[in-house]
Amino acid sequence: MRRTSFAHWPCQVARTMDLLGDWWTPLVLREAYYGLRRFDEFQQGLGIARTTLSDRLSRLVEEGLLEKRVYQTEPTRHEYLLTEKGRDFWPVLVAMMRWGDRWLSPDGPPVVLHHEACGHDTEPDALCTACGERLAIGDMAMRPGPGYPARLAERPDIRDRFARVAPGHSGTSARQTEEPAAGTTVEPTTEPTAEPNGETCAKTTTEPTT
Repeated sequence: MRRTSFAHWPCQVARTMDLLGDWWTPLVLREAYYGLRRFDEFQQGLGIARTTLSDRLSRLVEEGLLEKRVYQTEPTRHEYLLTEKGRDFWPVLVAMMRWGDRWLSPDGPPVVLHHEACGHDTEPDALCTACGERLAIGDMAMRPGPGYPARLAERPDIRDRFARVAPGHSGTSARQTEEPAAGTTVEPTTEPTAEPNGETCAKTTTEPTT
C-alpha cells in the first residue's frame, strides 16, 4: 500500500509527520542529541536493522537535519552531524518527554534534563516567546498563518474551524455566540472538518484544510 504524503498539506503538524512520523526517525535524532555520530553507534544504541537505519539516515540527510561527513578514507566511513535544522527539532522531543513524564512514567522520569547553564535539573516545558508564561491548551487558539492557502481561508467551514476554541478555554467562540435569526432553518453540515480525536489537521473529501 502506497503511503499518503502530507508534505503539501497546509498544516505544520502534517508536514512534520510526513518527514518524521515513524517511530525510528525521532529516535535516530534522539541518539544524535546524545552525541552519537557514526553508523555503528546508532545501530548499536537503537538495535535497529542496518537497512532501516540507512534509510532513515539518508532521509534525514536529504531533508537537511543531518550532514553526512567523511571521517575516514581507507575504507571510506561517514559520520552524521546535526545541522541547524536538526538542532531545531530539539524542543519537539522535549515536548514529547514532558508528556511521557506525566502519563507514561509511573516510577518517575526515566531521563532527566540537566541545564548546564545554571547547574540544575529541569523539567521539559513550553513557554510563550512573547510573555514567558507556560503554554496551556486552555489558553490557546488556532489562527490561520501567513502560509495558509488563501483559496481555503475564505471557505465557511474553514472559518468555522478556526473560530473554535481549545478544550478548557475560558472564552467563547464565534460559533458558540452566533445564534440563528428567528424563523431561520439551520441546515446540518454534511461532513465535519474536525476529526473526533481533536487533531489540528483533518482531511476533507476534496483537499486538506489544516
